[in-house]
Amino acid sequence: MPSVDRTIRRAGRAVLRRRRLQRRRRTVALFAAAGLVLLVVLGMGARLFLDGDAGTGQDPAAAPPPVEEPEPAPDQDEEPESGADAEEEPEQDDAPDVQPIDIPSTGPGTFRTAPATGHRVGEGTVRRYMVQIEDGIDLDPVETAQEIETILADPRGWTTDGISAFQLAEEGTVDFTVKVATPGTVDDICGEYGLDTGGEVNCQVGQTVVVNLLRWMEGSPQFPGPVTEYRALIINHEVGHRLGHGHEGCPEEGALAPAMMQQIKGLDGCEANAWPYDEDGTYISGPRVP
Repeated sequence: MPSVDRTIRRAGRAVLRRRRLQRRRRTVALFAAAGLVLLVVLGMGARLFLDGDAGTGQDPAAAPPPVEEPEPAPDQDEEPESGADAEEEPEQDDAPDVQPIDIPSTGPGTFRTAPATGHRVGEGTVRRYMVQIEDGIDLDPVETAQEIETILADPRGWTTDGISAFQLAEEGTVDFTVKVATPGTVDDICGEYGLDTGGEVNCQVGQTVVVNLLRWMEGSPQFPGPVTEYRALIINHEVGHRLGHGHEGCPEEGALAPAMMQQIKGLDGCEANAWPYDEDGTYISGPRVP
């Protein structure tokens, strides 16, 4: 029979084994609980990340309805997008280069002078001119005069000949007057000199350059450029007559049409052009025609 001491020692070792086993079980349980908590936290963090991201990674149909929250203020360190990824404002399609106005078929035949003056442009003989707008036409006289002044001062214009200079005036003696008039009034003025403008075209008679409002506002079906460019052709062509230049034709297929060509009647293979000189200062000429 075992002794009492041995029995006590065996009983003590059994108690210790049970205690160690219980501690292991508690440790495993604690680690399991901690792991479960960690998984829950990570899962919530991942969900928060996905819900807060505007990009991909979540099926919208499976996600719960979003809670509306105020948009965060933009990061002051971030710069706005540029280039192909930036959102661009829509472009204005077919924006007119001039503001349309009513074009009466005829007017009273009386004119108001543009209260505008300018500096001399060009070398040689100075030709003073004034600009007048027929009463009843909704054109700003000063703006019109300034536009004509800009045309005559352009380096592709008549000042490049080295003998012609121009100066806008509003009073006093002038060498010629530019009148912008309704088609009917143009016919009346030009008709006094035996010209048939047919309500369609411009003319230069005496000391007057007569600009048809219809052409000034709508350009020409033969001229593919903007209306503002055709206005330059009107002024250069009619002032060219005032300087003594006659009509010219198309020199050859594909060449620039001379400013003294009656381009409204057709280009005859030339390219439309509003200026008497090119950018290199060379006169754009063609064969003389009646």
